[in-house]
Amino acid sequence: MAEVVIYSTGYCGYCVRAKQLFERKGVAFTEVMVDQDPVQRELMEKLTGLRTVPQIFIDGKHVGGYHDLSALERAGGLDPLLQRT
Repeated sequence: MAEVVIYSTGYCGYCVRAKQLFERKGVAFTEVMVDQDPVQRELMEKLTGLRTVPQIFIDGKHVGGYHDLSALERAGGLDPLLQRT
């Protein structure tokens, strides 16, 4: 499986939805809580140019936030990204 990193906060409903989607698929992920670590928030902002959460990376590739992830899933593009070759 691919390496999944989710930058999130403890009060974000879209973060919960993103994590639930990966859990339903049986995909492990690393959660980075940016509300508890300002250095990680800065890193997230540098990597994405965005302040909103969640910000999701699959194998180091930024796929966006929850709406982007959901659209990718509906289009059938998420599963191929989660499979390592």
